[in-house]
Amino acid sequence: MNSLILPETTVDDLLKEFYKRTERMSSGDQAIIKKAVDVATTLHQDQKRASGEPYIIHPIQVAAILAELKMDRATIVAGILHDVIEDTTMTREQLQADFGPEVESLVDGVTKIHILHAKTKSVQEAQTIRKMFFAMTKDIRVILIKLADKVHNMSTLKHLAEEKARRIAQECLDIYAPLAGRLGLFGVKSQLEDMALKTLDRDSYYLLKDFVTAKRGEREEYLKRVKDDIYREAAKDHLKITVDARAKHFYSIYNKWKKKGGDLADVFDILGVRIYCSTNNECYQMLGLIHRLWKPIEGRFKDYIAMPKDNGYQSLHTTVMCYGGRLTEIQIRTNEMHKTAEYGVAAHWVYKEGKIRPEELSIVTRLKSWQSEGIDGVNFLEEIKGELLRDSIYVFTPKGKVVELPTGATALDFAYSIHTEVGNHTIAAKADGSIIPLNQELKNTQVIEIITSQNAKPNANWLRNARTTRARSKIRHWLTHNDESLILEKNIVAKKRPIPQASTKTEASKYPVESVKPGGDTTQRVMDLSKVGVRMGMEKNLLIRFALCCHPSNGDPIVGFVSRGRGLIIHRQDCSNIKGIRGFNERQVEVEWETVSPRVTRRFVIVAKKVPGLFSEIEGAVRKHKGHLIEGKLEDDGQGHLFGNFTMELEDEADLNRVVKGLRGIPNINTIQKAD
Repeated sequence: MNSLILPETTVDDLLKEFYKRTERMSSGDQAIIKKAVDVATTLHQDQKRASGEPYIIHPIQVAAILAELKMDRATIVAGILHDVIEDTTMTREQLQADFGPEVESLVDGVTKIHILHAKTKSVQEAQTIRKMFFAMTKDIRVILIKLADKVHNMSTLKHLAEEKARRIAQECLDIYAPLAGRLGLFGVKSQLEDMALKTLDRDSYYLLKDFVTAKRGEREEYLKRVKDDIYREAAKDHLKITVDARAKHFYSIYNKWKKKGGDLADVFDILGVRIYCSTNNECYQMLGLIHRLWKPIEGRFKDYIAMPKDNGYQSLHTTVMCYGGRLTEIQIRTNEMHKTAEYGVAAHWVYKEGKIRPEELSIVTRLKSWQSEGIDGVNFLEEIKGELLRDSIYVFTPKGKVVELPTGATALDFAYSIHTEVGNHTIAAKADGSIIPLNQELKNTQVIEIITSQNAKPNANWLRNARTTRARSKIRHWLTHNDESLILEKNIVAKKRPIPQASTKTEASKYPVESVKPGGDTTQRVMDLSKVGVRMGMEKNLLIRFALCCHPSNGDPIVGFVSRGRGLIIHRQDCSNIKGIRGFNERQVEVEWETVSPRVTRRFVIVAKKVPGLFSEIEGAVRKHKGHLIEGKLEDDGQGHLFGNFTMELEDEADLNRVVKGLRGIPNINTIQKAD
């Protein structure tokens, strides 16, 4: 996509360039657009921008951006007139009389976003964004006008005070750039990100600019070689294609640089190649040719043709190890797909018959479901940043239905997206056939199955595990009406009175209750709470909680602490937090682990090499001989080894030796010994 913003000289020269962008339109449409320019010029004639330039430059630039996006006449006219109700003497009635109800509605939509009365500026800005997002549920073009307005305003930040400019740039990165991406307007997204980076980290921006400029000759020579090889291989298979190669935009390179760390020269993945084909089949055929030419990088292939993004984006993405060890991303799509990739939802106004209905976009569908929640402006900002504007994943039900969720969503979010009652009675979940904890993040394309029970019910911990507004709202609703021990107010969950003591044995307790991310001491852990208990003297099945600070596991030396209203809290004896707990000595109790099983139980310890997938291998070896892991964990010693402590359940004593023999057959286990 070309630069959206026109070079600014005189108003007359700017208008000439703007009118060139409208030449694709009928003479009647062009006449109405010129009429709008004349009206706006008269109404804004005495107004100036912060730069001192005539104000009319801004609405012309906004309209030019909309014209470059190939928007329809009504949207372009509304772009020219988007400030007249707010900043001039023109009324809505006059606007409708001169340009019709469609233009008046679009301008009024943008105006309503701006004209607000709030006690503080932050509240006003939050309410402005909230109204803007809900406006798109009625007419998506209101948001396109706002994005065009934002693009031009971002280009003039240098005329504002530094603090204000940085605040606007950060808001752009947090909200408007991701919004453009969600709507498929990737050209708009890229330009907004680059302009925001220029304000927020000017030194890095110019360092990147100099780096890309200095490497231009070398880059062009490299990309020419890549393009020539692609054309040659395509010709052998009689494929007619077009190849476009370029460096990625600055903010994309910036993110890779910051993520990788070190010298900018060490960032290799800064080049992108696009291949345009005629048909879907040719795209896949071309993908095979690319992978024969260069080795693909594992985990870097995405098929958005078979599974398009919710904004309609389709393409094949692959990253290959090219000449000189350079990582090069290659995108393969049809020419029609490229139009959608360039113009997103705006493509519907010029390339497709009819206009897009807001409900065709999942972002709009989700916004409508929020309107009934009554989320206030400040909380709404956090919700859209954390959910609506994040990238999506697509998972499947066992029957093959596709469910879209925000990145980071858990099985609870999936369950509540199916039905409220499914969520309320969730006891466990499976991903691709394997049980997963309810707080584990789902991955793209997984098949998710929810296991329910009439005895299962939500608890306060679910509010921490759920990521989507819908799931948290449903959980909060259930707790409010069914758990009298809780006080729920906005994001606060408080206990009203102590919870009565009850058995820790539940139907859900046999499933994993927590996942620990790699990188800490504990790399993998499982605890079947239906088979592992804590005993205090002769008392069993107390209301217990395992401290999250030290994660006690079966076999660890432990100590109990009687907490008022929370039952018995179990810590490891060496937990560093114990000394900071007020009254700990007075309320500590002696506790010990107890294995609760009618079958034979045995413990073993291992030392192994630090490799991925080891936990699954151990679990598989135990299961092979009809064993069951009751509890276990693998800890990283920081020197490339894992130390493991496990408890297993067996049919009889004779199975123990067979299990141990199977464990010794795992190549990465160095030593294993029985602990009983």
